[in-house]
Amino acid sequence: MSDPYPTRPDREDKRTFLQKIAEFIHPGPDSTDELIETLAEAEHNQLIGADSRKMLEGVIRMADMSAGDVMVPTTRMELVNIDDPYDTTMHGVIDTAHSRFPVFEGERENIIGILMAKDLLKLQRAPELNIRALLRPAVFVPESKGLNDLLRDFQSNHNHLAIVIDEFGRVAGLVTIEDVLEEIVGEIEDEFDIAEDEGDIFGLADRSYRVSGDTTIERVELAFGVKLDSTDSDEDFDTIGGLIAHEMGHVPRRGEHHVRSGLDFVVMHTKGGAVKWFKVSPVPDESA
Repeated sequence: MSDPYPTRPDREDKRTFLQKIAEFIHPGPDSTDELIETLAEAEHNQLIGADSRKMLEGVIRMADMSAGDVMVPTTRMELVNIDDPYDTTMHGVIDTAHSRFPVFEGERENIIGILMAKDLLKLQRAPELNIRALLRPAVFVPESKGLNDLLRDFQSNHNHLAIVIDEFGRVAGLVTIEDVLEEIVGEIEDEFDIAEDEGDIFGLADRSYRVSGDTTIERVELAFGVKLDSTDSDEDFDTIGGLIAHEMGHVPRRGEHHVRSGLDFVVMHTKGGAVKWFKVSPVPDESA
C-alpha cells in the first residue's frame, strides 16, 4: 500500500563547503536595518549602483508603510462639486492641472465618484451629457492598508487613485499610484516640474502668467517691471515663493490669492509645503 503522505525529497544544497563556512562566519542580516546596511556595503563595494541601492531601500521600507503614511490629507484635496456649473468645474480643473478629481455631492465627505479631466472634453461634443454620467467609481481604502497591497490593487484594478478612510469611516485623504511609486523611485516629476534652464515664467492664453515659486525675486521684478523687496522684515528672500509665503504668514494653499505691487499671485500648485507655481496677473489700479 502506498504511503498516503509521501514526503517531498529534500532540495539539494548546492552550496560549496567554503560557502557554508563563509555563511557560518558571516550570517545574513537579521533585521531590516541590517539589510539596509548590507545594501550600503554593497554600494560601497561597487556591487550595485547608488540608484539601485535607493530603490531597493524604498522597496524594503515600503513593506512597513501604510496608505495613511503617504496620503494627501483631506485639507489639501482638490474636489469637484457635482452641483457646480460646467464653467466653474472646467476652470478649476484647468487651474489645478490634475488628471483625476474626487467628486462630492452636498458635503465634502460624500464622495460619489472620480472625474477624469480628459472626460470633460466629451461635453464639448455632446452637451446633452452631464458630469454625473462621466463619473467613474471611487475606490475606498483604510488608512492601515499596506502600501504593498495597495500597489497590487492599483495594478490589478487599473485604478490610479483611492480615497483613504479613517477608523471612524470619515474621509482622511487620498492616495495615488504616484504617491506609492515615489516611495520606491523617489520624487516623480510631473508636467509642472521642468528643468531650470527651460524657463520659469510662461505666458498663458488669458494674458496671465505661470511663474515658478523658485523664480528669483530679481527675475520677477525685471519681467513685470515692479519692485518686490520686502520692506517690513529684516529677512532677505531669494525666491518669489519664499517672499509670498512670508508675507502670507502661513504655508500657502492652492487657490489662495496674494496681491503685491500691483500683481495678483494665485497659488496654482504646491508640493511638499512649498509653492511650485503661481498664476500671476496685473490687478486693476483701483484694487492695487
